[in-house]
Amino acid sequence: MAMPVATPELALIIFIAGVLSGILGALLGLGGGIFLVPFLNLVLKFPLTVAAAISLTTVIATSSTVSAGRAGKQLINMRLGMLLEVATAAGSVLGGLTALVLRQSVLQKTFSVVAGAVAVIMLTRLQRRNVILDPAADPGLLGGRYFEQESGAIVTYRVKRLPVAITASFLAGNISSLLGIGGGIIKVPVLNAWCGVPLRAAAATSAFMIGVTATAGAVIYYGHGQLIPTLAAAAVLGVQLGSWGGMRFGQRAPASWLKLLMAVVLFIVSIMMYMRS
Repeated sequence: MAMPVATPELALIIFIAGVLSGILGALLGLGGGIFLVPFLNLVLKFPLTVAAAISLTTVIATSSTVSAGRAGKQLINMRLGMLLEVATAAGSVLGGLTALVLRQSVLQKTFSVVAGAVAVIMLTRLQRRNVILDPAADPGLLGGRYFEQESGAIVTYRVKRLPVAITASFLAGNISSLLGIGGGIIKVPVLNAWCGVPLRAAAATSAFMIGVTATAGAVIYYGHGQLIPTLAAAAVLGVQLGSWGGMRFGQRAPASWLKLLMAVVLFIVSIMMYMRS
């Protein structure tokens, strides 16, 4: 595929796509790239490397916006986030090695199956909440507390199955660097379904982490001439605007509704990934 030519019309289309991606990315903590990469690659026919490069810049933007917006609300679990980021960064670095061993089509098909399976698991847990209503309960070393709108009180949660969270973070970093998407597509469902972290806390913590992972990948793509600054700027502006809207809506939306939306998104991504393979 040839490199796309940056025109005002194309920049406007990417800006609008960025707004929609930012809303969903901030709402679910997945990073806007999970929606933007398929759009750029399948609809606008961008080369996958160019789509990934633009996407990673928007992931950084989503992470910065969401982290700033939620910094004072205790939703971001800094201790858990920094621990998992070590595994994510290691996976991101090894993403290049994975690319040498596996064909991208194999990786995309594997990712498609995993995304579909996680979506089914999310649907089975729509009414299950990982919160302890006793504010005096011990959250443990890596757990946390925050004010939950649905309960109208401070809730507590404990982190379970830490090895599962670390393994998922490693895989998330690997896939993030290979496909140009935020690793939240793996981390958020795993933290919520198996590791005892409420969806809002998992989404906020994931949004904090994905910016660190995406920065390294974006620099590499830029160094190889795959990043088109004008189009990346349009995408970033759109994602920033959408992220603020997503955060405001996410504060009021029921957790069960967010889980259902995430399951739908995972199914769509699963189908798109399979088509791209």
